[in-house]
Amino acid sequence: MGDQVATESLRLNLGGRGAQAVRVTGPGRTMRCWGRSVQLVAAGAVLLTVVGASPGRPAAAGATGGPSGAAPAARALVEPFTTTVASRSRAAKRPSKLLVVVLENHDVSRTRREMPYLSAQAARYGQATRYFGVTHPSLPNYLTMAGGSTFGVRDDRGPGAHRLRGASVFGQALGHHRTTATYAEGMRTNCQQRDTGRYAVRHNPWTYFPAERAACRRHDVPAGTPARGALRRDVRAGRLPTFSMLVPDVCNDAHDCSLARADRWVRSWLRVVQAGPDWRAGRLAVLVTFDEATTPPGTTSRP
Repeated sequence: MGDQVATESLRLNLGGRGAQAVRVTGPGRTMRCWGRSVQLVAAGAVLLTVVGASPGRPAAAGATGGPSGAAPAARALVEPFTTTVASRSRAAKRPSKLLVVVLENHDVSRTRREMPYLSAQAARYGQATRYFGVTHPSLPNYLTMAGGSTFGVRDDRGPGAHRLRGASVFGQALGHHRTTATYAEGMRTNCQQRDTGRYAVRHNPWTYFPAERAACRRHDVPAGTPARGALRRDVRAGRLPTFSMLVPDVCNDAHDCSLARADRWVRSWLRVVQAGPDWRAGRLAVLVTFDEATTPPGTTSRP
């Protein structure tokens, strides 16, 4: 973790209609993006994590697409980050890569109690104070992360039932000559279209964009473990893509198993990531979030 950050001042340059430039100063402050408050991410010496998510806030107007037909949320993620960090010894370099880690179905109060490692990261480096899931169940939340819209989906059915039109953040990254990947735990084959064991396809949103199927089959890969596999190799080699998503299986994401287990899983992976050259050089930003909480849709309780 290198430098202890005394004060942070980070600015994220977000492209696309409906997006806005946002700023946060100091740990634990709120940042707004796409009309929603979201967790800020950080590079190198700084890690800022989302702890819990509450449902109830719809996506902002204009968040489903722009003149080019691509989701602003997707376009925003492939725009370069503009970041400055004031620390006691040196400023972190501008991050050029983003890794998103998605956990499942718990609000902030339980997360704080039962995930001490993740909560300690949030307490030290900052967390969102007003972050809300889009809806229930899981799938439309994942589709919003990947495509800036729920696409009218209201269930957790597989890609065969929901052949979405338009571009995902993954396709947009490739279209802007950047790199991208999904690392899905428990998946047996690339871009797997059906549930197997503890792998849930509804948590792997790239599989729902058929126009990008060929790219998905190349870059949507089994994650492996912190000891071996695709993600560990990419981390150690310093070749994490511009945008990537790490999808745990339904036990390690706390969907079917305990938050304590999810906390151990997060710790095991973050230690690997933080030892890698992308993180140590300040090239990598990490965001940890939950897809939704368990409270009823329509609530606006603070996470």
